[in-house]
Amino acid sequence: MTWDHAGAERAIAGARKYQLGFIEIPLLDAPSVDAGYTRALLEKHNIRAACSLVLPEPAWASRRPDAAILHLETAIDKAAEMGAEALTGVTFGGTNERTGSLPTQAEYDNVARALEAAARRAKSRGIQLGIEAVNRYENHLINTAAQAVALVERIGMDNVFVHLDTFHMNMEEKGAANGILAARDHLKYMHMSESDRGAPGAGNVPWDPIFVALSAIGFKGALVLESFVGMPKEMAGDISTWRPVARDEEEVMGDGLSFLRGKAAQYGMKDFGA
Repeated sequence: MTWDHAGAERAIAGARKYQLGFIEIPLLDAPSVDAGYTRALLEKHNIRAACSLVLPEPAWASRRPDAAILHLETAIDKAAEMGAEALTGVTFGGTNERTGSLPTQAEYDNVARALEAAARRAKSRGIQLGIEAVNRYENHLINTAAQAVALVERIGMDNVFVHLDTFHMNMEEKGAANGILAARDHLKYMHMSESDRGAPGAGNVPWDPIFVALSAIGFKGALVLESFVGMPKEMAGDISTWRPVARDEEEVMGDGLSFLRGKAAQYGMKDFGA
């Protein structure tokens, strides 16, 4: 979605409608975002926020680390200005970033250099920096929890964390619970997304093992429902979403959110979205 005044108002009003205390803000074009306006809306409705992004091709860290640093620092500053707690997502690269070959050490060195610089900027602004493992068809660098952990530990800063997504885990992990256990000490953020990106509970994601594992590690981070219902057309090609993933927003936020809240209660976790 476009995070202009109307988009911010619509999203934050929706969060209140569904009794959510936390929202993720896409920073697809950070310089254009009115941080003060967003901050005022968040404070008015008492909603916490994180920001997310995917690096555009001119700023892919594996190839252009200096451009990545500039892009990330701009987004970090914007997140801080709007009062967000974190910047997360594919902070190391882009969707559809693949070379057709195995990742090289030089690519990982470039990524680490860019994220180390971004982490320092984030720490100076009181921002946490997340690294989201995504599936092999979207990016060839960080596909599993173990790879994300290795990068976090290489950076070695206490404001850098692992971000996992059940959609990607369903493809890449040898059991979703194993991914959560592998990331346990660094895991601070979860996208709760169904296997078809639709309403949670209506697909193939193994939700019981996921909630068992989250409960077992004492997860205290953010659980964020992610679906691409009503996705802008310009994003469809990036994530290969060629058909509607759900009937409408109500199916996702009504049925899907209720399902996740029920699972959270079943396994003794905090109310979903709180």
